[in-house]
Amino acid sequence: MISVDEARERILSYCSVLPAEERPVLDAIGQVVAEDVVSDIDIPPHDNTAMDGYAVRASETAGASDAAPVMLRVVGELAAGYVFDGEVGAGTAVRIMTGAPMPRGADAVVPFEETDEPEGRAFGSFAKSRDVVGVRKAAGAGANVRDAAEDVRRGQRIIAAGTLLQAAQCGVLASLGRARVRVHRRPLVAVLSTGDEVREPGEPLRPGQIYDSNAYSISAMVLEAGGIPKRLGIAQDTVEALTAKLREGLDADMLVTSAGVSRGDYDVVKDVLAKEGEVDFWTVRMRPGKPLAFGAFPSGGRRVPHIGLPGNPVSSMVSFELFGRPAIFTMLGRSDWQRPLVRAIADERIENTDARRVFARAIVTRRDGRWHAVLTGSQGSGVLTSMAAGNALAIVPEDLPGIAAGEEVDCMMLY
Repeated sequence: MISVDEARERILSYCSVLPAEERPVLDAIGQVVAEDVVSDIDIPPHDNTAMDGYAVRASETAGASDAAPVMLRVVGELAAGYVFDGEVGAGTAVRIMTGAPMPRGADAVVPFEETDEPEGRAFGSFAKSRDVVGVRKAAGAGANVRDAAEDVRRGQRIIAAGTLLQAAQCGVLASLGRARVRVHRRPLVAVLSTGDEVREPGEPLRPGQIYDSNAYSISAMVLEAGGIPKRLGIAQDTVEALTAKLREGLDADMLVTSAGVSRGDYDVVKDVLAKEGEVDFWTVRMRPGKPLAFGAFPSGGRRVPHIGLPGNPVSSMVSFELFGRPAIFTMLGRSDWQRPLVRAIADERIENTDARRVFARAIVTRRDGRWHAVLTGSQGSGVLTSMAAGNALAIVPEDLPGIAAGEEVDCMMLY
């Protein structure tokens, strides 16, 4: 058996960042930007007002107060999206709405609430009913004005290559007028279940059969990690059936199978891998998930990495979390695959009976200023509900016989 860390290192050595593609911005959320994004415009393109109010010359408002307002002649109104053809001169003001370009001659904006304008007056009606406004508070130069290029300057690198495209970056791209962006493409991951006993959900079960949960949980994990699952269905426990199904997935960037990697008579995944491709390692010093076959299949001058997961559903999910998710992140161009770790107090003993690294399903919560971890119940590798109930994996190192109640344990946060 090899260690978890060595197994991950070997798997990632087979993975590289995938080529770039151009996609609509919204469709590229969760992908990594493949090239620097440089702006060819200023944002905002002009000085504009940050408030609804009156564009004025600041010097004209000197000494204004509630007792002695400065009276200015209103020479126009201006909404966002329009420009004022005239100029704000001595003793004048322009009624202006947030986002509108500053008129020539104006260097400050006095908010409505600092004038004598009645509340609730509709835009477009004030100039018709009054042509003078009283300013009740002096404005400093630049007050409530947003400068041109305050956010973005032409020629500035706005998003660096390697940046994860999220909502804020999406908004920035739109503000630059970009409808499309070049990103590293999402990996296509072929997912195959094996076993004569496995049936698709929705089909009737005969005695001795079970439903295929692994294809669904692993495909969902592929989606959550940013990949695209390609479900190949279920292969029977023969070399011929498995080989045929695996060949259907050789157009993918990675193959993931579940079951068929132990020592049983019908565990043929590693045999097919050895015959059709190459085996890098088999078995990892961890629990759950010791039987894990890894290697690659040749396809069109490239190597398609293959992760052969254990068949037990918890072992399958934990193994994919530790190895499959980092592989997908690497192909996406992301290096942040490590989950957050918290140091929690174990509320009960967590056993380690055979010198493997244990990943116990746990619920981690905050109490009295400390993190606490409690197991989700039975830790059997077939108890899939133990994964659904937890939000973390409590990790017992290989060299410890366990974590006693009241001791601290590292917990990998999943949610």
